[in-house]
Amino acid sequence: MSGLFITIEGIECVGKSTNAKFISDLLNKKNIKTHLTREPGGTSLGEKIRQTLLYEKDDSISPMGELLLLFAAREKHINDVIKPNLKEGKWVICDRFADASFAYQGFGRGLGFEQVNQIKEIIQGNFDPDLTFLLDAPIDVISKRRKLNPNDRFESQDKLFFERVREGYLELADIFGERTIIVDATKPIEQVQSEIQTHILEFIKNNI
Repeated sequence: MSGLFITIEGIECVGKSTNAKFISDLLNKKNIKTHLTREPGGTSLGEKIRQTLLYEKDDSISPMGELLLLFAAREKHINDVIKPNLKEGKWVICDRFADASFAYQGFGRGLGFEQVNQIKEIIQGNFDPDLTFLLDAPIDVISKRRKLNPNDRFESQDKLFFERVREGYLELADIFGERTIIVDATKPIEQVQSEIQTHILEFIKNNI
């Protein structure tokens, strides 16, 4: 039996990494083997691209350049890490995936849904997550939790950029509603994880 693919999405500081690990630990307790990964990243090439995208001077990479770099990393990630682990029967939990490209480059950078979708279809075909958690919170709330890094090309963007990204994510949740669960990330972490746990247990029940 092949594994299942779960992704965690949302803007900065909503708790994606924390909750990706929470899901992995919860599945392990249910005797389900997991592989925890992230994008951009997950492979040595992906981690190099991550460093370039996050810390290269802002004017040196165009929005389309960002998109192509992300999908170059994603192609490697899918074929070398995600699919092999799924084939072994592990459940893969990924901190961000293609929805992030739609939200950040499509909506945030203004490339639009269709341009991103054309590249996605070339690289991924019909390979999509089985379940996606969208951790949703307005930028005003999350910026109070942690100061955004002015040296990070994405965290240093203005409020309007993050509002476009958030609106994009919510639009994607409608488009991909059959696999997307929106979780209110403004709530205390205990409440967020309780809600995630409820959905994960139901997901396990329906898929094992």
